[in-house]
Amino acid sequence: MSDIYSYAVDTPKSSISLGDLKDKTLLFVNVASKCGLTPQYKDLQALHEKYQDKGLVIIGFPCNQFKAQEPGTDDEVLQFCQLNYGVTFPIAKKADVNGPETQPIWKYLKENAQPPVENIDWNFSKFLVKGGKISWFPARSTQVADVEAAL
Repeated sequence: MSDIYSYAVDTPKSSISLGDLKDKTLLFVNVASKCGLTPQYKDLQALHEKYQDKGLVIIGFPCNQFKAQEPGTDDEVLQFCQLNYGVTFPIAKKADVNGPETQPIWKYLKENAQPPVENIDWNFSKFLVKGGKISWFPARSTQVADVEAAL
């Protein structure tokens, strides 16, 4: 694909065309329900609530590649996020972020980040996209200042 905005993200309930979000700041996060970092959902939801009106769109991508910490179905994951963390930002269908079955959008993000990312390190790794520029943040980063600066 030619750019990030050529992709669509499938959620359990719909599909999101990233082309419709060209004027937004996007934060892609690989998430998991049974990880020590799962409480980051709370921080992500707070970011969403604070900045959605300023153009921030957070999209969580459940991933079961790191110690099988996201074993549920797409619907179970969505329900977990909503019930336990009040998540209202989009949660995509489960995706691989590393290896031969890497979802194409994650392959694009890794290849086009500055600097490029060979492999996602763990659950809750993040890619911030603003105007086509892609920045990567490791799993333990909450990157609030970077998101605020991008807005």
